[in-house]
Amino acid sequence: MGIPFEGTTGPLDAITDVAGVEVGHRTLVAGGGKLVVGKGPVRTGVTAVFPRGKDSDDPVFAGWFTMNGNGEMTGTTWVEESGFLWGPVMITNTHSVGVVRDAVIEWVVRRGRMQSDAWSLPVVAETWDGGLNDINGFHVTKQDAWAAMDSARGGPVVEGSVGGGTGMVCNQFKGGIGTASRRLDPPDGGYTVGVLVQCNYGRRRYLRIAGAPVGQEIADLEPCRAPCSGARSGRGPALPPDVGSIIIVVATDAPLLPHQLKRIARRAALGVGRLGGVASNSSGDIFIAFSTANPRASRDSGLAQVSMVANDRITPLFEATVQATEEAIVNAMLAARTMTGADDLTVFGLPHDRLRDVLKRYNRLTR
Repeated sequence: MGIPFEGTTGPLDAITDVAGVEVGHRTLVAGGGKLVVGKGPVRTGVTAVFPRGKDSDDPVFAGWFTMNGNGEMTGTTWVEESGFLWGPVMITNTHSVGVVRDAVIEWVVRRGRMQSDAWSLPVVAETWDGGLNDINGFHVTKQDAWAAMDSARGGPVVEGSVGGGTGMVCNQFKGGIGTASRRLDPPDGGYTVGVLVQCNYGRRRYLRIAGAPVGQEIADLEPCRAPCSGARSGRGPALPPDVGSIIIVVATDAPLLPHQLKRIARRAALGVGRLGGVASNSSGDIFIAFSTANPRASRDSGLAQVSMVANDRITPLFEATVQATEEAIVNAMLAARTMTGADDLTVFGLPHDRLRDVLKRYNRLTR
């Protein structure tokens, strides 16, 4: 697209540029027309992010932060207390958190991972897809969560209307899953920072991309009931403009300790702010950051030996987090296509040609 994002990307421009990180999705799309609770339409799913890959049971140092708390990320009290993230970060819809959480525990037990640990407190986050999806139909099953985990791989990450992001809406355009990465210069350590978002927040008029007021320039194409003209048109009452959330997962290979990772997680908020996000009252903006460095730190039975980046050298990692978060959100909107769901609600994809026109008029294109 030629959007002038700052920083140097990794080869995949994805969270999987951090070695060992694996991502899997399970996408559920079925039915159309009138909402019938328990039957559909279904527009939802599950996304899994494994810090060291699905075959590892080695926890990672982690920290989390909430910019606005109208949302859920289970397991974070133990992340806060212990400083470790045990297992994957799972992302789904608001009313499927419980089944996904239980599915993670059963998946861990079935794989023989409970031999060293007496309990499991999975991290499962959510955003609300009740505009496009039959959210009260409870269509996500434990088998869907297992499928997301079993499909986790390194390499390119599918973005847009996939996994937990299937039915999500971002800045009143179609949203979903997005990812990006940044690689620090060698003098700054050469570390990699990767970000994955489930983007489901924001009012259109606030949206800015590369500093251009895109939301004000593309003020039409708001969510509507199909057909989006005539007597039945207009924004659906099930999709008020101030409802939504964003989940952000930040990964790095830099050796950071939990208190430093909480600082990293806080900086993701600045990436949201660059695009016009204001953490509205009804938004659940919850972020978690982890480091793949210091393997086996939680398993040491004596005095654990760990390394850490000095605080005086951490600022480039803050900058990389902001940059990758900003791009990941835009990538989610660019990858998502127009979708029609429950009660014929239609949410339009961000039109690439019109976005380029806006950026060109504001002298923001690089090609």
